[in-house]
Amino acid sequence: KRVAIEAASPFGWERYTGCHGKVIAINHFGASAPGDKVLAEFGFSVENVVNTFKSID
Repeated sequence: KRVAIEAASPFGWERYTGCHGKVIAINHFGASAPGDKVLAEFGFSVENVVNTFKSID
């Protein structure tokens, strides 16, 4: 199981995760808030990373 976590574009990470892995990343720009709130909103939390990992078959 592989999960890539990138606080920017997901482009290219599939080469490391493989076709069964998952990438947690941000596909767009323009969010404005304190950093911890923005990251949590886009799935960069321990809970989401763990759940994403567990969801991989």
